[in-house]
Amino acid sequence: MSSIRQNRIEGVIQEELSTYFQRHASEICLGSMVSVTVVRVTSDLSLARIYISVFLGPDKKEVLKNIQENAKKIRGEVGNRLKNMHRIPELVFYIDDSLDYAEEINNLLK
Repeated sequence: MSSIRQNRIEGVIQEELSTYFQRHASEICLGSMVSVTVVRVTSDLSLARIYISVFLGPDKKEVLKNIQENAKKIRGEVGNRLKNMHRIPELVFYIDDSLDYAEEINNLLK
C-alpha cells in the first residue's frame, strides 16, 4: 500500500513526463503520441515504474526502445523541473497493454 507521499510523487512525475513527451514527441517518441498511464514509485523512492500507451506512429516496441535508450536524459529533464525533490527515482518504462487486453475481451464477447 502506497503512502500519501508516494502518491503525490507519482502524480507529479506523471504530469512532468506527460508534458515532456508532448514537447519532445518527434525525437523521443519517434513522432507517435505517448500517454503516461500509470506511475508506481517504490517505498524507498529509488525506482519509478512508468507504464505508457503508444498511439499513432511506429511500432510500440520501437518507441519503447527509444524511450528506454533516452531514460537518463528524460530523468535529468524531470529532475531539473522537480528541484524540490532531493533525489529523482530511476525511471523504468513499460508498455501498458491494458487497453489492448480490454479490446480483445470486448471482441471475444461480441
